Amino acid sequence: MLKAILWDVDGTLAETERDGHRVAFNRAFESLGLPWRWDVARYGELLRVSGGRERLLHDMADRTDAPVLAGERLALARCIHERKNAHYAGLVAAGAVVLRPGVRGLLRAIGQRGLRMGIASTTSRSNVDALLRAQIGDDWAREFAVVVCGEDTQRKKPDPEVYQRALDALGIRALEALAIEDSPGGAAAARAADVPVLVARSAYFATDPIDGAVAIGPGLDDRTRWRPPPPHSAAAAVSLDDLIDWHRRMELVSQHG
Repeated sequence: MLKAILWDVDGTLAETERDGHRVAFNRAFESLGLPWRWDVARYGELLRVSGGRERLLHDMADRTDAPVLAGERLALARCIHERKNAHYAGLVAAGAVVLRPGVRGLLRAIGQRGLRMGIASTTSRSNVDALLRAQIGDDWAREFAVVVCGEDTQRKKPDPEVYQRALDALGIRALEALAIEDSPGGAAAARAADVPVLVARSAYFATDPIDGAVAIGPGLDDRTRWRPPPPHSAAAAVSLDDLIDWHRRMELVSQHG
C-alpha cells in the first residue's frame, strides 16, 4: 500500500538546472572575475557529475587557468558555490524558475488525499528553501512530513542514502513509498534503496537510458508517451490515481532514448 511520495527537487519539481543553477554559476564566475562560462550543452555534460562543488572540481581538472594545487582548487570551488547559491536564490525569488507543469496540481491532490510527502534531494537545503518558499510560500515545509537535503547525507545520488534516511524518518518500508525523479542517477538512487520510482524526464535527461522504473514519461502534465500508459485516461494530466495504480502494479519498465 502506498503511504508516502518522495520528491526529488532539481529537474523534478522545477527545471532548476538549465534556468537556475547554470545561470547562477555563470554569474558567480563573473562576480569573481573568472573568464569561465558554462553554456547549455557544457552544463548538461557536467550534470553527469553529482553535486555543484564536485562539478566545479571536475571542470577545473580540464582547465589550464584553474589553480594547480588541490587545496586551492577546493577553496575556489567552495567560494564559487557559495556565491552561486546566493545568485540562485535571487533568480528564484525573481520568478526565473517555477514549478514544472502538472506539479502544483499533484502536490495539492496528494495533500487533499492525506498521503504523506517528503523531499529526498542531495541539493543544499538553502536551494530547496529558496525554490519552495517562492513557489509554495513561507510555510512550505508544512506540506512535507520529511525533508532530507544534501547537508543530511554523506553521499550524493546515485547512492541510496538520501532515500534510506527519508524512509527511516517516515518509519515506513521502501515498498510503501513512491519516488518521483527526472534522471538516471536519481532513479538509480531510489532503486538502490528498493523504493519504486516514477520518472518524469527533465530537459537535460530527455533521452537518457532509464532502467527499472514503474513508469517513465515526459512530464506530469503530458499524458502522452508514458510507459506504461496512465491508467486513468479521463484525467487531464498525470493524476494521483495514476501514481497509485502504477505503484500497485510495480511492473518495471526501461527506456533507452
